[in-house]
Amino acid sequence: MRVGILSYPMLFQRDGGLQIQVRETIAALNRLPPGPPRGLRVELLDPTRERVDDYDLIHVFSAINGNYRIVELAKERGLPVVLSALLSPAWDHRSGIVARLAERLTGKLTTWNVQTNYAQSKRALQLADRVIALGEPERQAIISGFQIEPGKIQVYPNGVNPQFFGADETLFRRVTGIVGPFVLVVGAISPYKNQLGLARALLDTELPLVLIGAPQRSDPVYLQDLLRMPHVNWLGALDHADPLLASAYGAATVVALPSQGEVFPLSVLEALAAGTPVLMTVDSALELPGADFALKKVRWDDPCGQRLAVRALLEAPPERGAVRALVSHLTWERVAAQIASCYLSLFPAEQPRPG
Repeated sequence: MRVGILSYPMLFQRDGGLQIQVRETIAALNRLPPGPPRGLRVELLDPTRERVDDYDLIHVFSAINGNYRIVELAKERGLPVVLSALLSPAWDHRSGIVARLAERLTGKLTTWNVQTNYAQSKRALQLADRVIALGEPERQAIISGFQIEPGKIQVYPNGVNPQFFGADETLFRRVTGIVGPFVLVVGAISPYKNQLGLARALLDTELPLVLIGAPQRSDPVYLQDLLRMPHVNWLGALDHADPLLASAYGAATVVALPSQGEVFPLSVLEALAAGTPVLMTVDSALELPGADFALKKVRWDDPCGQRLAVRALLEAPPERGAVRALVSHLTWERVAAQIASCYLSLFPAEQPRPG
């Protein structure tokens, strides 16, 4: 079976959680041992050189950014489509009603020549043969906000790379000279990720705040405001495979992700794999049963709550082995096996190749 992976054209012009998810999913799927009923070959599809009907199945990552057109084209060519939705878990019944009202109003005002982002995402979800959600909150958001039948939705969380489970603080301490406790934030530096709000919340704690990530060119002043604060240290952007990144996770006292919203953040999984507790936003699809001792969720605009959560983890740090155990089952190999099973479910043995 030849599977083509597609997303919006500018995806790989930057690096982040989605890019890592796509690369790791492809690599893990291609590492699976060959098995019945057909071999599996998974590739990034280059639409400038290849046609979708050269493939047996199309897997689209993200229901937004105009990707509904990819799903439409694949279905027109008779191909099965799997869609990793990657939608905010903030969608619910009420917000779905509001979005559909806005969709109808926009259509009437423009003689149906303009579509809302909601309408485009909903069409992608409706046309796809299978929809993958990263967690139960995202699954519920897809059902309640977009009125998608539950039977076509599968829940497969992301995986964690092995290097984070073996993270060691030595390299980070040697490179940075930071010897005591500190809070780490990994991710694009932007108002949406809310590093400045966290920095202000921790200003009186005397805890260093270490940032790893690239600033947005559209808002260069944001980084300057951060660097004016005496306790903020910026290491720049690090490659996902850089040993210094894993070492930073292992050295941190707390890893924080105080952003306005996340789907299933890899940085949180990687921190937990390194044995480091996490403070993160409440607006996320990530759910780990029994993780309250190491995973604190606070609103992005609640600086007092953030400060108290960091202080609680600092005063009573959880045992690192217990923290690692929370995500020990989240391997890319397990994710790949689940996704491969999803692919094969669209090809009953008695059914010929679509198209």
